[in-house]
Amino acid sequence: MKSTLIFATNNQHKVDEIKKVIGDAFNIITLKEAGIDIDIPEPHDSLEKNASEKSSVIHKLTNQNCFSEDTGLEVDVLNGEPGVKSARYAGEGKNFQDNIDKLLRNLAVKANRNARFRTVISLVLDDKEYFFEGICEGKIIADQKGNNGFGYDPVFIPNGSNKTFAEMEMDEKTIFSHRRKATDKLIQFLKDHGTH
Repeated sequence: MKSTLIFATNNQHKVDEIKKVIGDAFNIITLKEAGIDIDIPEPHDSLEKNASEKSSVIHKLTNQNCFSEDTGLEVDVLNGEPGVKSARYAGEGKNFQDNIDKLLRNLAVKANRNARFRTVISLVLDDKEYFFEGICEGKIIADQKGNNGFGYDPVFIPNGSNKTFAEMEMDEKTIFSHRRKATDKLIQFLKDHGTH
């Protein structure tokens, strides 16, 4: 029987990406599928602490193995902003378009467009916590391109490609994805741990 892991997120895009990587190896269930209807706060100043907050809250609620992730876009010339505030960069409304508009305004006169997506996964397994990180280096372009994906995908081109994440189908995005890199480490750990 496959192990079940609760994925502590309400973001269906993230669920779809993670399920695409994990495939049939594990039974991933969402908060909704676990009957949990809460919005977990992300009050901390690091991706690690926010990921940990989410997985520990769900673990305490359910006493089941679970994982969560926090992802940030880190722009070099903006001292790592928006970083941990990526989803709320332009305000609490979490409006992707407003966030992109603010980012492009802040980069308007900057020559250095280097940036990275960084994902940190917190896994709570048998009452112990483990962390996994994935990074995708790239750059921010001035004009939005593509309609796929979510968040900052229309303005982020990963190194090694000439397309934004929003111009890619899921299979292509997965090749570069920070979330996939972190998830690959998670899967390997679970397999090594004998959890499958």
